[in-house]
Parts: sequence; C-alpha cells; structure tokens
Amino acid sequence: MSARSRSVPPVWLAALVGAVLVGSFAGDRFLTWIPVVAAAAVLLTFVIQLSLQRKEGLVNRIIASVGGVLVILAVTTVVLVLLYPASLDRLIA
Repeated sequence: MSARSRSVPPVWLAALVGAVLVGSFAGDRFLTWIPVVAAAAVLLTFVIQLSLQRKEGLVNRIIASVGGVLVILAVTTVVLVLLYPASLDRLIA
C-alpha cells in the first residue's frame, strides 16, 4: 500500500464526519462551522504527512488531501444552503 493511499483517506473521512456533525448540530449557523472543519482538516493533513517522514510525493499527498476536503465541504455547503436559505441573509447584511 502506497503512502498516498494510506494517508489521504483518513483526512477525507475526518472532513466527512465533521461535515455530518455540522449538518446535524449547527443548523442555520453552519457557515460559522464549515471553516472550522476545513482548518482542522488542513491541520490533520500536515500532522499525518509530516509523521510519514517521506519527502517523495509530499506536495501531491497534501494537494490530494486538501482538494478532497474542499470538494466534501463545498458539497456540504451547497446542501446546507439549500436546506437553510435564510442563512445567506447574514452574509449580505
């Protein structure tokens, strides 16, 4: 098993769990918590990648991890905006 296949999916899974928790508990305040999940996923990415102590492919593994997190959280944001359209009023005001 390559370092990429071992180190990227845990970050995606953590982002997915965070997205589900935000969707379940934050309600219409989800726009406050999605960036927190993103920041935690980026930190988790660096912790995992630096713990591998492999230089080869570091940038590619980080890009794969963070890119997947961005896709997961973007889809989550779109779904939550459709569920709570009034939450966008706070951004405009």
